Amino acid sequence: MAARSADAIVVGGGLVGSAIAWGLQHQGLATLLLDEGDVAFRASRGNFGLVWVQSKGLGAPHYQRWTRASAENWPSLAADLAARTGLDCGLQQGGGVHLCLTEQELEQRSRRMARMQEEAGNFGYDYRMLDAAEARDLLPGLGPEVRGASWTPYDGHANPLNLLHALHRSFTLAGGAYVREAKVIRAQAALHDFRIGTAAGEFSAPRLVLAAGLGNAELAPLFGLSTPVRPQRGQILVTERTTEALPMPTTTIRQTSDGTLLLGDSQEEVGFDLRQDPAVMAAVADRAIRCFPWIGRLSIIRAWSALRVMAPDGLPIYDESETYAGAFAANCHSGVTLAAAHAALFAPMVARGALDPGMEAFSARRFQVTQAA
Repeated sequence: MAARSADAIVVGGGLVGSAIAWGLQHQGLATLLLDEGDVAFRASRGNFGLVWVQSKGLGAPHYQRWTRASAENWPSLAADLAARTGLDCGLQQGGGVHLCLTEQELEQRSRRMARMQEEAGNFGYDYRMLDAAEARDLLPGLGPEVRGASWTPYDGHANPLNLLHALHRSFTLAGGAYVREAKVIRAQAALHDFRIGTAAGEFSAPRLVLAAGLGNAELAPLFGLSTPVRPQRGQILVTERTTEALPMPTTTIRQTSDGTLLLGDSQEEVGFDLRQDPAVMAAVADRAIRCFPWIGRLSIIRAWSALRVMAPDGLPIYDESETYAGAFAANCHSGVTLAAAHAALFAPMVARGALDPGMEAFSARRFQVTQAA
């Protein structure tokens, strides 16, 4: 059977792959998006939905800049998707806060934010540390245990499922080909010549982007790449709708457009275990109630767990193959936050055929350097 050809193939139909495929298609490249389907450990369906800057990039100013750049591009991405599809990604970007429940937490947070501002250098990093009274003025209903907070103007949140739906729809409306149930079962690689075999057919292209999340660990070596990623479980609780209003998201609590609250941020090293842990769920709920006691009056109506895609140092991996020119990899655990960067910044690099020099810091080669040292 003859392979179906295109200008580019993206493997992985979650938020990372969809944003890159969308960007490539809008760069004028006929793009195939191969999606394994819901049998995959799809991080996108469990995403908390933050567009978050203030906690990203401590000790890694290149990651801070990348995250900031994505946050700055988010409004144009959301507007473009809405104009093309009529779908609202639910972006609200009026700032965000990280709440501290002890003096020790507040002091540690203050040091962290000061260091991030110092590392930003001339790039700048705008933030404020709020004492308890200032935090309560900003977020009415805070509990007595809250000692203060950090605030930045860059942060916000969006609807991850609407974002994924909008990316898929805009991609196909622009002529992109979305292929379901297309798990990679065989592959051939040569310079600017990639052939992918799936149950849905055979595909070929001179450019290939691996954006299959945890699946990249197995796929990358086939194309002269390395993506040493592991799963990290996170659990999320959803409350009933409430008339209480949360003016802006926090690191662990955000309010959706329909009035429900999402509570989360567990970080569990349990391998590929998607079960939910009542003890972890109780800890998530307890911290939320300590932050906002009125949350304790609400019922939990839904809960889920999902697996983040984590590199050894927690930072994204962006790479291009030194063996097979035209092959790229993209891995991160912030598919919502970085969606705009993947669409507007990373995809044009792939279209040009090479990553910008500044992306070298994200290469998986950084782990080889660490091991050699």
